[in-house]
Amino acid sequence: MELAFIPSPSRGVLYLGPIPLRGYAFCIIIGVFVAVWLGNKRWIARGGRAGTVADIAVWAVPFGLVSSRLYHVITDYELYFSEGRDWVDAFKIWEGGLGIWGAIALGAVGAWIGCRRRGIPLPAYADAIAPGIALAQAIGRWGNWFNQELYGKPTDLPWALEITSSADGRVPGTYHPTFLYESLWCIGVAVLVIWADRRFGLGHGRAFALYVAAYCTGRAWIEYMRVDDAHHILGLRLNVWTAMLVFLLAVTYLVISAKKRPGREAVVEPGAETSDGETGGDSAAEDEAESGEDGAESEAGDEAGSAKKT
Repeated sequence: MELAFIPSPSRGVLYLGPIPLRGYAFCIIIGVFVAVWLGNKRWIARGGRAGTVADIAVWAVPFGLVSSRLYHVITDYELYFSEGRDWVDAFKIWEGGLGIWGAIALGAVGAWIGCRRRGIPLPAYADAIAPGIALAQAIGRWGNWFNQELYGKPTDLPWALEITSSADGRVPGTYHPTFLYESLWCIGVAVLVIWADRRFGLGHGRAFALYVAAYCTGRAWIEYMRVDDAHHILGLRLNVWTAMLVFLLAVTYLVISAKKRPGREAVVEPGAETSDGETGGDSAAEDEAESGEDGAESEAGDEAGSAKKT
């Protein structure tokens, strides 16, 4: 008999009249807002303009959502295209099913388009938003709690997750709350990236690479605990192999980038130096000082000339 457990919500949607309010969607939306908010603060601290992160997110977020859904549908195609399944369900994103690997892949393409339109280096933008993405993932994972999905192996630990639904092959019981493990891990990743960035002055995409490597480390062991259906290669889940491959790519980028382009970008957003009024104010003060000096010299010259005439 379990003495304690984390209860699952009885349902993942509330209705405001005819309008459905879905917990999964709320978690995604809140995560996006947190990522943009923190990314904006970090971007301004790096010398960029306020609002730039949000403008580029208008490109990155839709690309990321579409590609994350595509990754899920492609890697779990049997859920939508096998016998007895309805392919229309592939479009029901509110029922869960987003792949972070797809989100990062095409999300980066959307961010690149936004950065290119503003003349901004993509690596600098990626560094600014990296910890925000980790926090967005931490919040988004609670959408799985609302949907009673992606839990781990059975357990009787005090923090076990109670599953009450029997839909889609679920067996009611208490399981490892892998959604919670990943949420906490992502918060730790965000803290790590912020600390390392302040401590070592990471630039040229290295803060983002650190986020990717740290996330993949946690995702590999958390993924190994999950019991939902997944494709296996050599006895390991597909996402475990993906995490290991992406981890190696991120670490390789960290090492090569640190050698070829040490330090940070001097300028992250062209024109931002004068748009905030600081540099413009300094220039005005210098001009005023120069004018004062010229005036003083002119007055001294006039006085000298008057003395000669006298």
